[in-house]
Amino acid sequence: MQAPQSTVDPSEIAKFEAMAAEWWDPKGKFKPLHMLNPCRLDYITNQIAAEFDRDLSAEAPFAGLRLLDIGCGGGLLSEPMARLGAEVVGADAAAGNIPVAQIHAEQSNLNIDYRHTTAEALAADGEQFDVVLNMEVVEHVADPLSYLTATQQLLKPGGLQICSTINRNPKSYAMAIFGAEVVMRWLPRGTHEWSKFITPDELCDLLVQAGLTPVDRSGFVFNPILWTWSISARDLSVNYVTASTKPAA
Repeated sequence: MQAPQSTVDPSEIAKFEAMAAEWWDPKGKFKPLHMLNPCRLDYITNQIAAEFDRDLSAEAPFAGLRLLDIGCGGGLLSEPMARLGAEVVGADAAAGNIPVAQIHAEQSNLNIDYRHTTAEALAADGEQFDVVLNMEVVEHVADPLSYLTATQQLLKPGGLQICSTINRNPKSYAMAIFGAEVVMRWLPRGTHEWSKFITPDELCDLLVQAGLTPVDRSGFVFNPILWTWSISARDLSVNYVTASTKPAA
């Protein structure tokens, strides 16, 4: 059997391998994600609760749901999903991220299935999930459509995918690259390539081509005065997130 073609970009993986040990340092190279994480979790949990009719005030509201966190890094999203009761598989193409995530999960007494693998390999193995979290990954892959097709194949019919990325415009260059990498030095220079950023309309078209039905898109907006993130229904100018579903069989 021919091995599945990977959309992994080795140069992109190398960037995150070099930062793997810092995933859980809120003042380290992943400070922007730690700051954004509450906002991401708010969006994710509300979308899952609405799609699967779950009460977020209940104990373990996501019990019975199998969830894939693709590009899981050190587990910043995998761990809260496990705490909410989901059966979580965290997958990352950067091998160095997996032991970091495994050790932190063990320290947190969480049972998470972390794997060094790709979306294409999981799809080839016939893995199926109710929810796929696909956060800040699509702007790092070599072939976004092939990658999103693989993540679509990983969803059960009626499943939900949450996909976030960065818009491509002058403002996103100023904030996500010049601001974050040069001025604030939150990230090493070269972490992002502006040419790989994807506009919301482009991502919507890619999701449809991959066989998904977009149901929502919102922005993650940073307030430099209050130093906080918020969700916006209208401002998708820099960071934004989408929800899409796989048609039921």
